[in-house]
Amino acid sequence: MSGQSLLASGLRIVNVGLDGFARDLSRAGIPVSHVDWAPPAKGDARLAGFLAKLDGDPAIDAANKEALARFLKAEPVLIDVVRADTVLQGLGDRTILHAGPPIEWDRMCGPLRGAIQGAIVLEGWAPDLEAAEKLAASGGIKFAPNHHFGAVGPMTGMITRSMPVMVVENRGFGNRAYCTLNEGLGKVMRFGGNDESVLTRLRWLASDLGPALAAALKRSGGLALKPIIARGLSMGDEMHQRNVACTSLFVRTMAPWLARAVPDSEKLAKILEFCGGNDQFFLNVAMAMGKSIADPVKGVAHSTLVTAMCRNGTDFGIRVAATGDRWFVAPVEQPRGLYFPGYTEADANPDIGDSAIVETIGLGGFAMAASPAVAGFVGAGSASEALDITRSMVDIAAGRNPDWTIPGLDFAGVPVGIDVRRVVETGIAPLINTGIAHRKPGIGQVGAGTVRAPLSCFVQALEALAEGK
Repeated sequence: MSGQSLLASGLRIVNVGLDGFARDLSRAGIPVSHVDWAPPAKGDARLAGFLAKLDGDPAIDAANKEALARFLKAEPVLIDVVRADTVLQGLGDRTILHAGPPIEWDRMCGPLRGAIQGAIVLEGWAPDLEAAEKLAASGGIKFAPNHHFGAVGPMTGMITRSMPVMVVENRGFGNRAYCTLNEGLGKVMRFGGNDESVLTRLRWLASDLGPALAAALKRSGGLALKPIIARGLSMGDEMHQRNVACTSLFVRTMAPWLARAVPDSEKLAKILEFCGGNDQFFLNVAMAMGKSIADPVKGVAHSTLVTAMCRNGTDFGIRVAATGDRWFVAPVEQPRGLYFPGYTEADANPDIGDSAIVETIGLGGFAMAASPAVAGFVGAGSASEALDITRSMVDIAAGRNPDWTIPGLDFAGVPVGIDVRRVVETGIAPLINTGIAHRKPGIGQVGAGTVRAPLSCFVQALEALAEGK
């Protein structure tokens, strides 16, 4: 086009980057097309250099393709409920597993300390909570993350030797993962509760519910979990803050097998009442499933995909496929959300729990579009904002899961495979749906909300991956 022709065709404006110029032109009645663009890593030259080193590497592309395939080929089946020390090798006397990356007693938050005190009394290692605190502070208890034992736990994530744990087998790869049974609502150990009512319920889980579920699962041949998740997504669950549909499907499926396994009708009624009356019962099942799906991805050389996200109330940690068991840790963020009557943000503890394993596999905050009710419950906004949240998670994921689709997004699959490179490049941190614990020991849950994973974890991982090339 000649210069004369160009001028004769009229002026057309394309604005790139800051949208303020586009808005001003539009207000003046001048047609303008805006392109939403920002420099990689918010213009940080050092991080842009790392990204340039990793992007376009054929070894990384091939590794991430393999890692994504492992996420998608998983076949998780709930097969059993057993005492923890029979399957978690090395979990013996005076050892407590907790949520999140490694942490020492001196740096632990209030609810984690409260739960540990309760767990010590539950195991009979101290006669009361005061003596339990002294024992924990004296170095008489060994602490370790659940993830180091192939397990996960919600909020404080307590696992001790006598607790029953569910066993999920990933039949696509042959590995197994573990999680405790959900304790129910109200004052519970996962939120730092530790009084006698909490311990009494935990003893019932070990004496009645765990053995009954184990017997029922053995009779049923196991419970395939991917189909339940698929149905739950279509019924409004996202599997972190909302598990109403999946809990109902679980109870409906297992009830006949429980009836055959538990001849005492009163015991059976109590079990069904407990499971069916707890909307979050399926959360722990989903967490064990998430761990079983993510573990086979760990160790895929060159892969930049995340295999674990978790928090202990003080630190947030992630693991990445190519770097195996190494933790990348940063201070945990404060959740933002809605509080129960009588509580405010001043009462809240920073984020805590292994439950972000469900976001790691594309559920929870990543599937927010499936569950507009959750967006309102956790204060994340409107139903349309729930759709936007899932769309934004697509920008940092390696692909979608065609087996788990969202009706509100024209049955597009949930985003899966968090890519460290895309998180740093876009500045979009994974969004996590979460419960909120009181910051003091022994009180319990005070609300629910959302929280972002700290970008620093992903920056550290990116740097390590670039230095390894």
